[in-house]
Amino acid sequence: MYVPFDTLPEESRVWIYQSNRKFSDEEISEIDEALKVFIGNWAAHGSGLEASYQIKYNRFIILAVNQDNQSATGCSIDASVHFIQELEKKYDVDLLDKMNVTFKQGEHITHKPLIEFRKMAKAKSVSANTIVFNNLVNTVGEWQDYWEVPAGESWHSRFF
Repeated sequence: MYVPFDTLPEESRVWIYQSNRKFSDEEISEIDEALKVFIGNWAAHGSGLEASYQIKYNRFIILAVNQDNQSATGCSIDASVHFIQELEKKYDVDLLDKMNVTFKQGEHITHKPLIEFRKMAKAKSVSANTIVFNNLVNTVGEWQDYWEVPAGESWHSRFF
């Protein structure tokens, strides 16, 4: 069951999928419609999940579930991963590779393999103050407070 994202409790579980490229406005419109359908039908053990989503910066898909009412289960999580895999195929993007880093360079959002980000840190092209997207957050509250943070305040700090 779809609910507005901002109505979910802070303890709601989130999953963040980052694209290796920016989606076009047309693609965003199509993805938005597909997400509405998926979220509307997303269930665990036959019970609808109170869930929502956000699309941020034309690059990130954030799924969220209020686990106070019904927890996401292995099968429902598998269904969401399958949905994401279908988006990968349809739009020829990479959404599941966790070995990439997305960060801000001024007003621009940059996506690099982890190895390249580490080289950039060594070369001082990025710093501990560079804003990174910490996709390891687990809840809506963590997403609100710790998703866009200076690299020095996230797991990326080990590169500085």
